[in-house]
Amino acid sequence: MSRPLLIAATAALATTAGMVGIAGSAMSQSRHNTNAPIDFAAQSIELQDRANRAILSGGVRITQANMTLTAARVTVSYTGQVIDGSPSVSRFDASGGVTVTRPDQTARAQYGVYDIKRRVITMLGGVTLTQGGNTVSGGRMTINLDTGRASIDGSGVGTTRAPDGSVVRSGGRVTGRFTVPKRD
Repeated sequence: MSRPLLIAATAALATTAGMVGIAGSAMSQSRHNTNAPIDFAAQSIELQDRANRAILSGGVRITQANMTLTAARVTVSYTGQVIDGSPSVSRFDASGGVTVTRPDQTARAQYGVYDIKRRVITMLGGVTLTQGGNTVSGGRMTINLDTGRASIDGSGVGTTRAPDGSVVRSGGRVTGRFTVPKRD
């Protein structure tokens, strides 16, 4: 990266309150195979064909290629279209200790949405992204599975509400720690 571009990128980051785009080698991943089959395991499944959804609960584990999503509960939305004998899945809505693991990268949050058509995972509520010794925390994170780029912002972090439920203070900050390689 050239020096003027680096300075412009640093200035843009400094003026974008609460938003950090993690695109360098420190926190990015290679392209994910979103066309790979999706396998799941859970303690129970409830099929709601008229609503085009299935609800998986109890230690849910969903795997696609080298990515694994675990949660207490996942709602699987699908279209009415059947491809190769299976309904076409369009989205997963996960809740309860959501963890997404990819090679050398783990993300944790309270909630997660995997939009299969857009190839984007969005995680909300106490998000933590870890890769090696690097950690970044915030309120919301999106992972673009085509580019491997993760963006984290502080939305929802540090929100304070009055007794009537109105928001007194909202927003938050993204925090983290990057490891520094040892010099010889």
